[in-house]
Amino acid sequence: MTIQQQDRPQASADVQKQAGFHTAPELLYLNREAIASLGGGSSKLYAEALEEALSLHARGDYVQPLKPYLRSAGKDGHIADRIIAMPAHVGGELPLSGIKWIGSKHDNPQARGLERASGVIVLNDAESNYPVAVMEAGLISSMRTAAVTVVAARYLARSSFATIACVGCGLIAKAQLTSLLEHYTHVSDVHLFDQSQAAAERLAETLHTAFPNVRVTIAASAEKAVREGEVVVTCTVADSPYIPFEWLQKGAFVSNISIMDVHKEAYIMADKVIVDDWEQSNREKKVLNQLVLEGRFSREQLHAELGEIVIGSKPGRENKDEIIILNPMGMAIEDIACARRIYIEAFKEGAGVRLPLY
Repeated sequence: MTIQQQDRPQASADVQKQAGFHTAPELLYLNREAIASLGGGSSKLYAEALEEALSLHARGDYVQPLKPYLRSAGKDGHIADRIIAMPAHVGGELPLSGIKWIGSKHDNPQARGLERASGVIVLNDAESNYPVAVMEAGLISSMRTAAVTVVAARYLARSSFATIACVGCGLIAKAQLTSLLEHYTHVSDVHLFDQSQAAAERLAETLHTAFPNVRVTIAASAEKAVREGEVVVTCTVADSPYIPFEWLQKGAFVSNISIMDVHKEAYIMADKVIVDDWEQSNREKKVLNQLVLEGRFSREQLHAELGEIVIGSKPGRENKDEIIILNPMGMAIEDIACARRIYIEAFKEGAGVRLPLY
């Protein structure tokens, strides 16, 4: 899954000129439909971009300030009610800077008939710092989050894993499962649970239509689903842990996407705990940060950051029985790396709407 040289955007003057650098100031606007038409609806682009971003992270070729959380409701609001600013600079062959500005309200689907999260990504030319593109962030955000699990499973799951358990059945879960099933065609079973039976049924029907050879089971409880999973993915808006270590089967890989789902003791008892970025993960009083504040976990007890495993400086799975937990807070460099790939494709295809800056 390593990106091949011919697949990467080239940093030549011709490509930079083609991509709109060093010309009269203008923005390229890409809505969700345009992004999808450029390959942004398929997991292949994101998995390649994510592996590149994680490699850049491990090698230090990036800048990524800690992301601030804007919570207008204060301490009384739901944990998923916030707007996050995620700035970053990514290096490599075509350096770009940018920011993802993404908002979330946990009750958007029920109260407003809207997706839980929405946002935009702004890209900036790294030489002039001028903004060069604005694009819808929801699709990119969900697909790059799914790509984290796809890339991580290559290194952290059993190579022959056949069952996936997913708790939460919304847009993020759809992206996670679709991406996993596209990449790991040997998977035979998916076990779903959601507090909304209707949400679970909708996702089950979507998966059955797209992957008719995969058995999809709606579990009666989160426990029943999790116990079945060789790979476990959490896609909820939970504000407190509900998955104890005892639910995890021997050899399980947990991609703890929604962060708050796994009990503290599971981190202590797992064979390996991995994060995407230690500084990003050890904050906001999430479960891992709570353990650090209690003196029960530390940087030294962390096995690795995911990029270190991708570039081979730290080992991934070393035997079939290891229980491994990935706790990915989500990194801005991942969003910007994915948006960069889409931006280059847009200029190759003449897609999107050009807007003069002045």
